[in-house]
Amino acid sequence: MNAASTLTARLLAERPRPRGIAGRRYAHWLAVGTVCLGAFLGQLTASVTALVYPALQHRFDAGFAAVEWVALAYLLVLVALLAPIGRLSDLVGRKTVYLGGFAVFGLASLGAGFAGDLGTLVACRAVQAVGGAMMQANSVALVARGVPGHAMRRALGVQAAAQGLGLALGPSLGGLLVAHASWRWVFWINVPVAVVGIVAGWFLLPRTRPEAAPALPRPRPRTAAGPAAGPAAGPVVGPAVGPEPDGGRFDLAGLLLLGGSTTALLLALSAASGLPLPAWAVAALLAAAVLCALALVRQERRATRPILAPGLVNTPGVRPGLAVALIGYLLLFCPLVLGPVLLAEAGLPTARSGLVITVLPAAFAVAATVGGGLLPRGWSDVARCRCGAALAGAGLLGCALLPALGAPAVLLAGPLLVVGGGLGLLLPANNALVMRAIPAECSAVGGGMVNMARSLGTALGTALPVLGVHLAGPAVGGWAVLLALAVVAGLAVVLSRPVRRR
Repeated sequence: MNAASTLTARLLAERPRPRGIAGRRYAHWLAVGTVCLGAFLGQLTASVTALVYPALQHRFDAGFAAVEWVALAYLLVLVALLAPIGRLSDLVGRKTVYLGGFAVFGLASLGAGFAGDLGTLVACRAVQAVGGAMMQANSVALVARGVPGHAMRRALGVQAAAQGLGLALGPSLGGLLVAHASWRWVFWINVPVAVVGIVAGWFLLPRTRPEAAPALPRPRPRTAAGPAAGPAAGPVVGPAVGPEPDGGRFDLAGLLLLGGSTTALLLALSAASGLPLPAWAVAALLAAAVLCALALVRQERRATRPILAPGLVNTPGVRPGLAVALIGYLLLFCPLVLGPVLLAEAGLPTARSGLVITVLPAAFAVAATVGGGLLPRGWSDVARCRCGAALAGAGLLGCALLPALGAPAVLLAGPLLVVGGGLGLLLPANNALVMRAIPAECSAVGGGMVNMARSLGTALGTALPVLGVHLAGPAVGGWAVLLALAVVAGLAVVLSRPVRRR
């Protein structure tokens, strides 16, 4: 036992940065660059996979509904694990878990490239998502707590730009690899990036392991006399923070309920979109998703160490911020999935369609990096969020109205440019608002919840366009989805509001 404990301690020990690096004035930007490698890798994987669907269907003699699970398996595992891995990272150390994520991701990518059947490939993608969750659950926290306060918004913008670059390069890189090499290289290309990430993180990321277990916000106990027990008169605003009871166990029930609710929901959407399941199965899956979600809420209120930390969610500004993060990635991925279908319906060649669609993530990357500097310096993050959401809604409305005006399909690049620019302003500012509202000792849990909201938005953004096109066809269903997205962007404007504390 002593030898095992010693080995575990050595594996979990975090190496501090060399003095020659830590002492530099801009050392925190080197750490941000390392985190950007993980952000780039995660979004590259999200956008490149769709390009291999035809090759996988031909190689494994499978239908589109089966091949689609190469993406859905990744998203499901990612959504389920982001919050619990965020909690684990607060206890073990964010740097340790982040570097371990690169290792797991790289090994799973190597296995995916060697997969001999579709089942093995889907399983490797699920393991890949474990590594992705280990990186994403810590990326926002590593940035937010590793840079000075005045540089947080800019650093988060650089991270969002790395994600946008991964999204933008995915389609073109995937097409080149499939056409000139093999679909296997779509996964093997991740291996050298993972190796670089491990080496860079080992030397450039600061040590993050805490001295003691963090104290998570927990809801105050309710009494018959009022909403919360306490010496102060009147309602208490904000979380109750205190040490957790000793002996609290990992919330396995919460993890299973979270995974069950998201899996049932996406299965129901897939079945309604053409997956060969009977009609009653769709209703049963939706009912299961609702029941699991209700049970999850109850479980998280009772658990000693809940994976979703209700006290943290109830912190002023966190809940609407998570909703805006989900909406932002829903607005980002819906056009990426729906755009090629609509442009093909309009008769635009595939090569030109790819160039038109690339405008969206490219504009997102540019706006996330330098777009904030074009706005008035005195604007708050709330004002930036509202401006970005309004621009995204206007762009989506333009995407929906252009065909009705008889405009050429190639002009869709204009409103997509506006959508990407708006989201590039919205998401970094919203991330900064959320991370400022979260206690520093719980930053990895909070970062994991932000990324879980992003991943859920990505999953819904992948599934909902397919549902709309399946139910009403590309000509009607696609434009109806775009109009609905414009309304959802308006909801993000409403949710972006100042945090009022008493």
